[in-house]
This record gives sequence, C-alpha cells and structure tokens, in this order.
Amino acid sequence: MTLSYIPSPTVSEFIIGSWPIHFYALCILVGVVLAVWITTVRWKKLGGNFDQILDITLCSVPAGIIGARVYHIITTPERFFGPTGNWVDMFRIWNGGLGIWGGVALGGLAAWAWCRHKHYPMALLGDSIAPALLVAQAVGRLGNWFNQELYGAPTTLPWGLKLNNVGTAIGQSERCYDGASCPVGTLFHPTFLYEMIWNLIGAALIIWLGRKTAHALKAGSQFTMYVMWYTAGRTWIEALRIDFAHEFLGVRINVWVSIAVFVAGAVAFILGQRYGSETAPLAERLRTVSEAEAAQDAQAAQSSDKETRSAKR
Repeated sequence: MTLSYIPSPTVSEFIIGSWPIHFYALCILVGVVLAVWITTVRWKKLGGNFDQILDITLCSVPAGIIGARVYHIITTPERFFGPTGNWVDMFRIWNGGLGIWGGVALGGLAAWAWCRHKHYPMALLGDSIAPALLVAQAVGRLGNWFNQELYGAPTTLPWGLKLNNVGTAIGQSERCYDGASCPVGTLFHPTFLYEMIWNLIGAALIIWLGRKTAHALKAGSQFTMYVMWYTAGRTWIEALRIDFAHEFLGVRINVWVSIAVFVAGAVAFILGQRYGSETAPLAERLRTVSEAEAAQDAQAAQSSDKETRSAKR
C-alpha cells in the first residue's frame, strides 16, 4: 500500500477567451524572467546595466527556443516525419519537446554575436548568467510535471510520482512508454523534481564559489562550472528516464551528449585558468562601454528635445 507520493496536476492549461494558456509555457516564461533578474543583478556589479541584458535577452531567448526545438526535431524525427508523424507538429511547441542542448547552443551563439557587436565581454556575461540558467531550467522543469511527461522508471520510494487520467496532459497516454500496461497505482521517479533540486543546488554553489574565488579564477570560470554541474546531473537523471529516446551502445543519446559536454566544460575550465582574462580589467572595459552608451543616449535625448522645441516654434 502506498502511504505517500507526489500527485500530478489534473490540469495542464486554462482558457482565456478562446486562447488556451499552457502551464508548460508559463513555467518557461517565469524561468526567463527570473534569469533576466538574476543576470541583471550580477551584471550591474560588473559595470553593466539592465538595458544591455534586455537587448541580449531579446536576441538570445527566441534563438534559444528555436535551437531547442530544432534539436528535439533532429533527435526524434520519427515523431514528425515517421509513419504516424505529422510535420505540422514541429510548430506546436506547446505540446512539449525542447532540447536544452540546442537551446544553449543557438541562444549562446546569438548572445555572443550581440556582445561582439556591442563590445561587451562575453566571459563576464557567461559568469553573470551561469546561476540564472540553472534557476530558469529548474522552474522550466515544472512544465514537465503539469504535462505528466519525462518521468523516470517505476519506483516504490515515498516521493514517487503518481499519474492520473484527468485533464489533457500530454503524458497521460504514455505510461511506462514501452507499450506495456502498468499496474494501477504505479509510481514513477519524479525526474523533473530531481533536476529542479540539482539545478537549484548548483546555482547556490556557483554564487557561493564565485564570491569565495573571485580573485583566484579567471573570467568565464563560473559558466564552465555551470556546464559541468548541469551535465553531471543530467547524466544520471537522464539514465532514469523511460520515455522513448534513441540509443547508442545501449545508452541514451542525451547521456552521451551530457558526458561529452561535461568533458568539454572541464577542458574549457582548465584552459580558461591558463589563457583566460582576469575579471577586473574586463569589468573596467564594460564600465567604459556602459558610460559611452549612456553618454550617447543623453546626447540623443538632447538632440530630440531640441528638435521638438524647434518644431513647436
């Protein structure tokens, strides 16, 4: 007899007028807002301002969502182009299906391009956003709970996840994922919760280590810490999941990707300590750029004010 468990929500969306609002999308939106706030606080301490982070966000978030969706489509093409697939589903992002690797890759590329264009030190942005990404990913995982998807293998642990057939959650028809029928009352590993806890612990550790080692580590080190922490957790959490995934040598592709990215992050951390730049001079450069932008904005405002006065005359 199961004495305790984590219940699944009985709703995954609500309707405003004729528009369905999915909790999955709301979780992602809240995660983005929190990430912007955390990044801004850290960026300001280095000499930047909110407007800079807002511009970077407007470039990187859409690119990240596109990249995440493309990664999902590439790694599970049969869901869109297979015998029972529908290519139109590629655009139905509200039904789930975002690959974090594609999101970080394309979103990071967009952020890098904007920083290069505006002469912002990318290493400082990486350090500022490192814990923010973990918080955003933690909040985003709540969307999987509302969708009843991406859970792990059956378990008898008291924090097992209990599914239900109420509502329209996309995962309710995917119990066990292997075509077999699970006994009524089967509980599953709540991998969404594991990743939430792992990410929040990682965010706290990065902030703490960043303060303790501010003068010892080179700029960009905290971002490589994020990469290593996230991929280390994703490796064991991914191995618990039972949703369909392509495998190589009997191991899920995403586990291999996690291992490879972890190694890349470790190498980047080591090389960064040897060849990277100190944080202080990069922060001074950011302050200089920020002051120049502020001066340009003030000059533009003055010119606009003069033009308005001339027009009134």
